Formats: sequence, structure tokens, C-alpha cells
Amino acid sequence: MKRITACAVAVGALFTLSQTAQADAFLDEAKAVVAKATAPSNKWDGPVSGPKIAANKSIVYIASDMKNGGVQGVKEGVVEAAKTAGWKLDVLDGAGSVKDQLAALNQAIAKKPAGIIIGGWNPNVAKIPLKKATEQGIALVGWHAVPQPGPAPEYNMFFNVGSDANEVSKVAAMYAIAKSEGKARVLIFTDSLYQIALEKANAMKAVVQKCSGCKLVEFIDTPLADTSNRMPQMTFSLLQKYGDDFEYALGINDLYFDFMGSSLKTAGKKGNAAPHNISAGDGSMSAYQRIRNGDHQSATVPEPLRLHGWQLVDELNRALSKSKPSGYVTPVHLVTKDNVAFDGGDKNVYDPQNDYQNQYKKIWGVK
Repeated sequence: MKRITACAVAVGALFTLSQTAQADAFLDEAKAVVAKATAPSNKWDGPVSGPKIAANKSIVYIASDMKNGGVQGVKEGVVEAAKTAGWKLDVLDGAGSVKDQLAALNQAIAKKPAGIIIGGWNPNVAKIPLKKATEQGIALVGWHAVPQPGPAPEYNMFFNVGSDANEVSKVAAMYAIAKSEGKARVLIFTDSLYQIALEKANAMKAVVQKCSGCKLVEFIDTPLADTSNRMPQMTFSLLQKYGDDFEYALGINDLYFDFMGSSLKTAGKKGNAAPHNISAGDGSMSAYQRIRNGDHQSATVPEPLRLHGWQLVDELNRALSKSKPSGYVTPVHLVTKDNVAFDGGDKNVYDPQNDYQNQYKKIWGVK
């Protein structure tokens, strides 16, 4: 009997050692992912060839909601690129609602432009008018219109520009794991109105659940369009409900954290203490400022919004020239207080110093 007991103890000890080794390996992986994502991005890795710019084109950018910093940042890049291309640009605001996004799309189609950019909203709600646009010969491209970058033939969309949403989500969650030494207690914020938001949140959830020493406290679905009203009171409620378990908050973008700070301060939470807020997307100016000042945000996984604006114009030009998409997917970058000054961080925006404007000018044959 003693022999059997000793064997059981030995097996149990080996199993514990195996679990510990797996946990250590996953923590090492998280730290390696973070180290790669925080490195400077100063080398051009995008396209180097393509069609010359088509002359005298008109395009329309339809924003999901101009209150969203990511959508607005992309718009600024589109404005710069369209001006360089000599194109006429109209910008319409979808105002955060399906009704207004559809109205903007119908207004855009009526303008008979050469191309339309779907800026951060779900084209699934607009299949009929998008089909109408295609039938009229209007080229379609998107930014975060569907979860993954690349062509979206189901919507006749030539190319959907963006970083890989799964990789963005992985980096955000891995940062929480690395920062907590594999012991993070996590809440996740998303908005199921947007397919990409839900998929990003589920990807973060999957990473957290792979961490044996971590705990997923709650998965919270709350609309981005109403964060200013909801987040202040929700923050108090979460602090009361979870206490110290409200340690890491992962959001699908920075907007959730725009409206948490005042409640956290009122509750006596220091800016560099828990909850550590981490955003898996956009990298708004306000997020940069919070990270720089240690003001209730630890990190963001920004996208090169202005670069994406230039890429949208380039993809439209390829569509109008009957060329293939560039296939370019920008690599994932993580901003923390340690590297916030990199890549345009002094301007509170992620703007890679990789000469992308001149690279696109060379392709287009413009100065």
C-alpha cells in the first residue's frame, strides 16, 4: 500500500512539474512576443511597385463614427494621400449607427464616385447598396470592414486594409500575461455590433485562457457609441463587484478607457496601479497621452492609421487600374511607457518612420 501511495505521489509531483514547465514556457513566449512588438518599426516592408496614379478621380470615405480616434486617424491619412494623388475626396460620418451608415452609403453612391472607402463599419448590413455600387462600377475598399485584412469577395471589396486582428489581440493579451508574470486577472471589453470587435475580444479571451495562472473575470459586451455614458458608472460597479480581481482590463480599442479615468481617480486608484488598461487597437492621441503620463492606461496596440489611409488610396488605385491588390499587412506594434517616444510617439500618434509617404509617391509616379 505504501508503495502504491509513493508512486501516486511521484506521479503527482511529475504532473505538477510538467504544469509548471508549461506555464513557464508560455510566460517566456509572452515576453518574447512583447519584446518583438515593442521594437522600433523604421524599415519599409510594404509594396515597392504598382500602377501609376489614375488621374482626376473622386472618392468617398464613409466613417463608422468620427468620434472614434482610429477612424479619424485613417481619414487624415486618406486626406493626405488623396491630395497627393490629385483626387477629390468627400468624407461622410456614419455617426456610430447602422441607420446613419446606410444613409451615408446611399449618399455616397448618389455622388457616382470612382471609389468608396468603408471606414470601420460592418458591410454585412449593406449588401444591397454595396451590390448596387459595384454594378455602377464603383470600386470598394475597406478599413477594418471585416475581421481580417485582404480581399473580401463576399462584398465585392477589392481589399480590406488593417493589421491582423488576431495578432493585435494576441499581443495585447500577451502583454497582460508578461506584465503580471503569468498571473493576470482580466476583464475584456467589446462591442458585438462590430464583427471585428467581437472576434478580437474572443482572440484575447483564448490567449488568457491558455495562461494557467491567469483568470478571466468577465467578458463585457457594451457599445462603443455609448462609452461616454456607460463607462464612468460601470467602472464604479466593476470595482465594487470585483475589487482586486479588477486588475487588468483589455479593450478592443482605446475608447473604453477614455471614460474610466475620472471614476478610477474618485475611487482612489493611482494612475500607474491596477486596473492596468490595455487596448488592442487604434492607439488614439488620448491613449498615448495616458500612457505617457501613467494615467490609467498601460499600453495600446496602435495601428499606423495615417499609413493605412495612404494604403487605402493605393489599393483603390490598383482596383481602378485593374491590377492586383498589394497584399500588404502592417506588422503589429505595442506601445508602453518604455517606448512611447518611438515611431512618432512625441506627437501622440503611431506614425512609423519608414518613409511610407515617399514609397507610395514613387509607386504612383508623383512628387
